[in-house]
Amino acid sequence: MDSDAEESQTVLHDETTPAAAEKEEEGEGEEVFTAPSIHADKILGGESYAYYSPIPRVIAEEMSTECVLGVDEAGRGPVLGPMVYGLLYLPLTLHKSLLAEQHRFDDSKVLTPVVRSRLMQTLCTEDSDLYESCGWATKVMSARDISAGMLKPAGTYNLNAQAMDATIELIKEVFARGVNVREIYIDTIGAPHTYQNKLSRIFPTVSITVAKKADSLYPCVSAASVCAKVTRDAALEVCYQAYTPDDDDVRGVAAEGWGSGYPSDGRCTKWLKSNMNPVFGWGSECRFSWGTAKDLLEAKDVGTKVVWPVEQDEDTMQLTDYFAAAGQKSEEGDELANWYGAKATEAVF
Repeated sequence: MDSDAEESQTVLHDETTPAAAEKEEEGEGEEVFTAPSIHADKILGGESYAYYSPIPRVIAEEMSTECVLGVDEAGRGPVLGPMVYGLLYLPLTLHKSLLAEQHRFDDSKVLTPVVRSRLMQTLCTEDSDLYESCGWATKVMSARDISAGMLKPAGTYNLNAQAMDATIELIKEVFARGVNVREIYIDTIGAPHTYQNKLSRIFPTVSITVAKKADSLYPCVSAASVCAKVTRDAALEVCYQAYTPDDDDVRGVAAEGWGSGYPSDGRCTKWLKSNMNPVFGWGSECRFSWGTAKDLLEAKDVGTKVVWPVEQDEDTMQLTDYFAAAGQKSEEGDELANWYGAKATEAVF
């Protein structure tokens, strides 16, 4: 089995072990900054979509400026909510000084929710140094679309392939906007060299580095991880509000209701069990391809089993297939006879 398939299987059956730090952070219930990357209607509709910030002034004034670009994701393992890919680019000359030294960007799982939100808010605030120098983008991959790909009856579109395509889509659009990207750093999916070789074939004129823990090694990846994490947290809040009253006085936050969205979070599994529709399960916020959701739906005396008829090829059907078995009558009787009414003898006698 190749590395992609192995990792896809790992996600399906062992998605219950996120970093402890991330679980604790998401459980704090802090208010999350709502970035312009949040489109509530699309999130509630189960749609996947991309957002791109305007090209920052420092780059727009001189499009030949050499830039560095980082990519990272948030929410790969949860059973609830989208997976979000984040991208951030800025002039090479500002890479470490602006991101690492001045604003202290780091792996989003190391930063507290408050710090992440403040950094993201600064990035989105006009006239701030981050806004003037950094461009960013996100790809929100809905739980519905992730599951639809992984549950395809033939030619499964596994999570690694979906993640790879999201990464390529984001980078291609930045190039299409005329940004002069010279270096790219990405947190790996599976084996770094395999991922890096594939991207190098797609973007041959750029220096590409794919590494484990890239979000801790390269400031642009750290910043991209913050974009992804803050967007996912806000998207999770949008999903959760659909299950809460409209009254602002009684509305809760996701962390207090379904927690982090990881199956290993007791609040998450408790919420799934108490909010499961016996036929449809949950809404578009749930990844039905995850083992946790499957197990709950298939548990005895919990879900309602639906057996769909198998479609037959008309060329192989026999004439007798169109008739009921001998002695078998429909409760509604003979449709053609009933159309003309009952026989007089039957009606009178």
